[in-house]
Amino acid sequence: MTDTTHVRRRRYTADQVGAGAVAWRMLAGAVVLLIFVAPYLLMFVSSLKSKSEILQVPPTFLPTEWHPENYVTMWSTPETPLVQNLISTIVIAVFATLLVLAVALPAAYYTARFRFPGRLVFLFLVIVTQMLQPAVLTSGLFREFQFLGISDTWLAMILINAAFNLSFAVWIMHSFFAGVPKEIDEAAQLDGAGRWTVLLRINLPLVWPGIVTAIVFTFVSCWNEFAASLVILSTAGNQPLSVALTKFVGQYATSWQYVFGISIVAIVPVVILFMLIEKRLVGGLTAGSVK
Repeated sequence: MTDTTHVRRRRYTADQVGAGAVAWRMLAGAVVLLIFVAPYLLMFVSSLKSKSEILQVPPTFLPTEWHPENYVTMWSTPETPLVQNLISTIVIAVFATLLVLAVALPAAYYTARFRFPGRLVFLFLVIVTQMLQPAVLTSGLFREFQFLGISDTWLAMILINAAFNLSFAVWIMHSFFAGVPKEIDEAAQLDGAGRWTVLLRINLPLVWPGIVTAIVFTFVSCWNEFAASLVILSTAGNQPLSVALTKFVGQYATSWQYVFGISIVAIVPVVILFMLIEKRLVGGLTAGSVK
C-alpha cells in the first residue's frame, strides 16, 4: 500500500509543470490579452475625456479630468435619438436571429436526413447566396420594399438580415445534423415519436453546438449591419446604432467622446451574449457526447 502511494506521488510530481514555466505562460497570456484588450481599453478611457482633451497634442492616456457624464449626455444629444436607435438595433437583431433559426432548423434537418431530387443543387444554391452582400443589392431592395410598402420599417431590415444570414445557418446546422446517426431517429420513431418530436427532443440536444454557432454568427452579423440600414431606413429613430454612430462624425467637427461612448455601449450586448452562450456551448458538447 505504501509503495503504491509512493509511486503515485512520484508520478504526479514528475508530471507537474515547474513554477518558471507557469510564470512564463502567464506572462505570455497577459501580453496576448493586453494586445487584444488595449484598443477597447483606450476607447473606454477616451470616452471619459472631454472633446478638447481627446484632440490635444501630445495626447495623454489617462484624462486630466474625468467626464463620466458623457455616458448620460450622449443619450439626449440633438444628432439622433440614441435610445430609439438602441431599441431598433435590439429588435432587428433579435427577431432576425429568431427568423433565421425558425427557417434554418427544419431546412438543415430535412436536407441532412432525406435524399430528394435536386438536393445537391439546393445546397449549392444556398451556399451561393452567401457570396452576395446587402451592400450590392441595396438599390434593388429599396425599390422592392417601396413597392411592398414596408420601406423604412423594422420589418424590412429583419427580412434583409434574415435572408443574408440564412445560408450560413443552414450549412452549419446541416453538418451537425448529418453527424447524428440515423439509428437514433429510427429508434425514437419505433417508440412512437413523430418527426417534430424527433427533431426537437432527440436531435436538438445533440446539435446544440451547431445551433449556438448559428445564433452567435447571425446575431453579431445583424447587430453590426450598416450598408442596408443606411439606405433602407431613412427615419432617424428607426436606424440602428451602426448608422446612428455616423451622426456624430461631421465634416468640420466630430464628437469623439460620444463616438467612443456609443461604441462601448454597442459592444457590451455582444460581449454579454458570448458570456451566456459559452456555458450553453459547453453544455451542448457534453450532452452530445453523452447521448
